[in-house]
Amino acid sequence: MKAPRSLPTTPLLRSLTPRSYRQQCLRLNPAQCRTFLRPRRQNHRAVENLNLNRMRSESYEYHIKRRNFLLCGAISGIIAICYTTYLISVELRKPKKFDSGLPDKLDPFSTEAGSKRKTIIHDKDGRELVPTGNSTVPTFPRTLDLAIGAGEGQERVNGVEYTLVGLGVRTVSFLGIQVYMVGYYIATADIAAIQSRLVKEINPIASTLIPSEKDELRAALLDPVRGERLWTDILREARPRSLFRVVPVKDTDFHHLRDGFVRAITGRAQGRNAEFGDEAFGEAMREFRGLFNRGKVPKKKEMLLCRDADGTLTITFDDGKTGMGTIGRVREERLSRLLWLNYLAGSKVASEPARANIVEGIMEFVERPVGTVATQVI
Repeated sequence: MKAPRSLPTTPLLRSLTPRSYRQQCLRLNPAQCRTFLRPRRQNHRAVENLNLNRMRSESYEYHIKRRNFLLCGAISGIIAICYTTYLISVELRKPKKFDSGLPDKLDPFSTEAGSKRKTIIHDKDGRELVPTGNSTVPTFPRTLDLAIGAGEGQERVNGVEYTLVGLGVRTVSFLGIQVYMVGYYIATADIAAIQSRLVKEINPIASTLIPSEKDELRAALLDPVRGERLWTDILREARPRSLFRVVPVKDTDFHHLRDGFVRAITGRAQGRNAEFGDEAFGEAMREFRGLFNRGKVPKKKEMLLCRDADGTLTITFDDGKTGMGTIGRVREERLSRLLWLNYLAGSKVASEPARANIVEGIMEFVERPVGTVATQVI
């Protein structure tokens, strides 16, 4: 069957076409409609050129950048968490001070007379420590429990508690080279005897000293002549059990320590032949020298010079391997007394910072009634 042919569009046929049919054709083909003032519009069709390779490349780059950004954020977060954890662990390892709520202008570490109290801190196990100000040996224990110097009864079982009085650093040469930290400890039970002797020196009828009297006692202890007389009387008469804790801040040896101790003892005995020129004292010096015929003393290793109530000197040392062991003893009271005076009194002492700090510790004793220190925290 043949398709119907379209009629030719001539002016004559258009004139014969019904009006309604022409209007319907114009409505169906608006693009073909034009007026006298508007030109005929062109029929444009949007054409989009799609580049699949470019789209794939842009999508890949976007996801790569997004992945890298998220990865950097995750790594930064992990680093921040690790660093914060490290800072917290460092702070937790530091000993903490436990201070009560005091007025802002009140220094909790000052006494009524203005002297500085020892700063007591606690480690993670609750042990009381005293800062030294030295980076190699940062703290000293506030108390030591030892069997050395133990008397009869319960002390034989529990040992003797020694309380730190003061500490300082020993330096040599004009360069101020630090050799060791030294601390002076007194048996807690024997502090009352020292309190009584020092208080009676300033005020014979008092049981404690007021600030002005404490200043007088401080001046007396720092005076080369009067201070040596006071400490000599205490070591001879009161005879408190005490010790010096020596901890090197650098590697040294026993011979170096021995030379310093021997020079101090012989320097104070020189010119006093009537008191120290006998054969017994000379033999004690030879015995003392022989105790130090040893090797190295590594830094941070503890040596104790202990003086009991009879004046016997006992030397112990912790080598870090076998623990604290006794090196030897010297039973001559005069030798240990001169060695003690090398740190406590005179015109020249082994450590001036230690002597000054010990004096401030004594000030803490005499501001309390005699016999009460043993039951209180210093």
